[in-house]
Amino acid sequence: MNQRPFDNMTTAVKWILIINVIIFAAVNMMGEAHVDLASRLGMHLPGAEHFAIYQYVTHMFTHANLMHIFFNMFAVFMFGRILENVWGTKRFVFYYFVTGLGAALLHSLVSWYDYHHLQEMYRAFQETPDAGLFAEFLREVTKTIPPDMSAALNDWATHPEQAPRYINEARSLYESVLDNRLNVPTIGASGAVFGLLLAFGMLFPNTQLMLMFLPIPIKAKYFVIGYGAIELFYGLQNQAGDNVAHFAHLGGMLFGFFIVRYWRKHSKRFY
Repeated sequence: MNQRPFDNMTTAVKWILIINVIIFAAVNMMGEAHVDLASRLGMHLPGAEHFAIYQYVTHMFTHANLMHIFFNMFAVFMFGRILENVWGTKRFVFYYFVTGLGAALLHSLVSWYDYHHLQEMYRAFQETPDAGLFAEFLREVTKTIPPDMSAALNDWATHPEQAPRYINEARSLYESVLDNRLNVPTIGASGAVFGLLLAFGMLFPNTQLMLMFLPIPIKAKYFVIGYGAIELFYGLQNQAGDNVAHFAHLGGMLFGFFIVRYWRKHSKRFY
């Protein structure tokens, strides 16, 4: 209902927006100078070449493109200032960072399990390099085997003399996939943003929200539940080419849920 929403800008939300915009501008300027700042600030898995512990914080302020930062910061602006007004700045900042770090932790655990599983498949192939094991790996990574790969697998199985060539090509693909899983960084404030959405849904469950691309009013509690279910579905699907960190989103919601429940139980006032 506020006709001048920027009049209600809260302290922490203002600085979150400013820092994100500054880092976004720096990433783009450094990119023009051929310096991959996003990779240095983005979160890598432990064991990756560019892993650093500080990335668990800096990845929350780093974004890939204009749409990425716009939608995350729009959510911080819309929901964050309401929560900061309710909780106060210190509690809001604590919640924002804990949900962001919790999201990073869950994403790292799931990603590490996935990486370790693929490593085991590669070790099995190295011990017994045959077309069947490679086909299993392709199904794990791509979900469906492309027609050209299927033809190559058939040729491999029916023409053993061609095996050395196919084995070398398969090893290259194994190593490329493993390198991609280990060294491509995760960036964005989405984990903390989903924590904010969860908190808003718990504090104001019956508030009507109007979605930007679907102008149908929906209560906050149903929006949060629905969004969480969608993220869980896509996270378990693990579709090839899906570069969205669904378990980071779920991690932000999960940690947010426990924090809000704890505050409800141990505070005379909700906030």
